[in-house]
Amino acid sequence: MEGIAVFILVLVILVVILVVLGVRTVPQGQAYTLERFGRYTRTLSPGLNFLFPVIDQIGRKMNTQEVVLDIPSQKIITLDNAIVTADAVAFYQVINAAQAAYEVQNLTSAIINLVITNIRSKMGSMNLDDVLSKRNEINDQLLVIMDQATQPWGVKVTRIELKDIAPPEDMVIAMGRQMKAEREKRAVILEAEGVREASIKRAEGEKQAAILEAEGRREAAFRDAEARERSAQAEARATAMVSDAIASGGTQAINYFLGQKYIEALTAIGVAPNNKVTFLPLEATGIMGAISGIADLTKHSGSGHT
Repeated sequence: MEGIAVFILVLVILVVILVVLGVRTVPQGQAYTLERFGRYTRTLSPGLNFLFPVIDQIGRKMNTQEVVLDIPSQKIITLDNAIVTADAVAFYQVINAAQAAYEVQNLTSAIINLVITNIRSKMGSMNLDDVLSKRNEINDQLLVIMDQATQPWGVKVTRIELKDIAPPEDMVIAMGRQMKAEREKRAVILEAEGVREASIKRAEGEKQAAILEAEGRREAAFRDAEARERSAQAEARATAMVSDAIASGGTQAINYFLGQKYIEALTAIGVAPNNKVTFLPLEATGIMGAISGIADLTKHSGSGHT
């Protein structure tokens, strides 16, 4: 009886061990490969999985989360023989655990070396100015190349970013001088353009002022001529009227004409700025006679109208 009991106990323990060995729990974000006698058979997904104890063995445990790889810095010679130091960061994710486990040895090291090789190849085919100014273009091209190259490994490269591109120190100093010279050049050009614009505006203003001044002089001359013409016409009519009066035998018209001229002459002498005292080398009686003649003519005209 004791032998049977021991056998049953051993059998139970063996069954428990087999059950434990036949059950595997895979955590989320992981994928296990299953091997039977050293050969890959299938991939265990996250959760509870059953396998044949002793016959089936867990092969590789692969991380299916997105992984970040820090690409170490390296010196690169550009197309124009400038030496720059560049580093990068790459993101990838295992899509097929079996391919990632069995198609390449040391997946992480393989991806890092492949990224370094392609960075050197891409940046080595460009001039330094293009390397510094087309970083996004380099990232996009590296991503396409890496995605195609890693597909047989069951890996999806999601992003590659160049973190830093550092030219040598003497190149940085030269670039600083070049940038300063470019800024000074733009400043000089802007200042010259400002002076030119100011000169043009000033010349246009002077031109417009000269035009307006000439137009003013022309208008003034036209109006002066018109005034002189009208004055001459009035003078001619007055002379004609006096001539008619003289021809008709009237002396009053002559007195009127002479008196008017006397008054105009005296007015001009009186308003002269250098004359404080006025001497009359004229015959005062003649002047008074002329004024009286004007008065008589006015009276005669008034009686004629009445």
